[in-house]
Amino acid sequence: MHRRILAALAITAATTIAVPHAASAQPAQRPVVVKDVRIPPVPLGDLQGSIVDDRGVELGGLGSGLFPAGRRGDYWMVTDRGPNGQVTVDGEKRRTFAIPEFDPAIVQVATRFGVEIKKYVPLVGSSGRPITGLSNQAGHDEKPYTWNGRTALPYNPSGVDTEEIVRTSRGDFWLVDEYGPSLLRVSERGRVLARHVPKGLKLTDADYPVKETLPAILASRQQNRGFEGLAIDGDTLYLAVQSPLANPDTKTAKSSRIARILTFSIRAEKVTGEYAYRFEDVTAFDPKVNGDQSEMKISGLAHVSGRRLLVDERTDNVARIYQIDLAKATNLLAGPYDDPATTPSLEALTSPPAVKLPAKSLVANLSEVAPTLPGKVEGIALLDPRTLVVANDNDFGVGEFGADGRLVSSGVSSRIVTIRLPRPLH
Repeated sequence: MHRRILAALAITAATTIAVPHAASAQPAQRPVVVKDVRIPPVPLGDLQGSIVDDRGVELGGLGSGLFPAGRRGDYWMVTDRGPNGQVTVDGEKRRTFAIPEFDPAIVQVATRFGVEIKKYVPLVGSSGRPITGLSNQAGHDEKPYTWNGRTALPYNPSGVDTEEIVRTSRGDFWLVDEYGPSLLRVSERGRVLARHVPKGLKLTDADYPVKETLPAILASRQQNRGFEGLAIDGDTLYLAVQSPLANPDTKTAKSSRIARILTFSIRAEKVTGEYAYRFEDVTAFDPKVNGDQSEMKISGLAHVSGRRLLVDERTDNVARIYQIDLAKATNLLAGPYDDPATTPSLEALTSPPAVKLPAKSLVANLSEVAPTLPGKVEGIALLDPRTLVVANDNDFGVGEFGADGRLVSSGVSSRIVTIRLPRPLH
């Protein structure tokens, strides 16, 4: 992005929210917020020259991913597919894209002195053209429509619904996507170098290489519930499916408490492990959703050490960070639970026989630690064994659009919250 635009996006320290207990002389006995900043509301049209009309939408959706960017207080973040929603037209729910030409982007943010957007890197294909966030395939993805749901848009096999980001020591990025679901390798300049998808997906005509390296069973993800967690440890990537697979069907998925976490070797470009993750019982976790287990989601991962990970488990009202250990968990890869013919399926079981679940313990209940933080916490990072950072996805502030097609903002801001833990994670 042009230096002049970047300079205009520097925001003063006034965007930092006061934290009353950050300077306590006594060591905290529970997690406490030590910093809370807001992402500046920049018009999308000022960031991406390809946007014809931003309809009053401002930069947002950044909390989909959060990864330390080297210098303390700097983070890599990633937008999702862009401003979208659902409207009902003639009795049919339709997926709408307010700005169809929006291109998902990697964003570098500095938070040491207020908030500064240092880099804005839209994703492009092999041709150098923007890839957009539109749905990929008829039958597998929702049909895309314009902002009012009245005009159908063409599918785009290159489109991605990005949801998490990590960076390797070599400088390239890895992102996860909900559509395939898929795993993307991206250059430091935003060019998609490869997209790994489930076997048999048959995604053709994309503007970059597509590789069918993931287990075929992953293609049975629920709509808008593909990959949403990603972490890295050297050569190993950890990927989490947001919700239980629709295996054998959506009804099973809606009541299931079993999701899947995978490991992927960057060097070998293949999946090396697959593990069952059991959600908490929603009736105790979030009584407001009236026992609807389908409200439970995994929305972020962060690596701790060894085979230990932090998992962001949430509904739209409650978010909790758990630590899990995959060291002694059962590796399901290529076993019977990857076969859709297996009955009962993994997702149909609450306690799968002969499957050892990862050890799990609560690290922070964000609803108590940061009660004013919006519920869609989707980005988590671990700066050191006692410093946890989280970010929310504000969905670009999309509430509804007026008759003129201009956004009536929801008023929800994008925030990055730093939390000091009472004891180090190991």
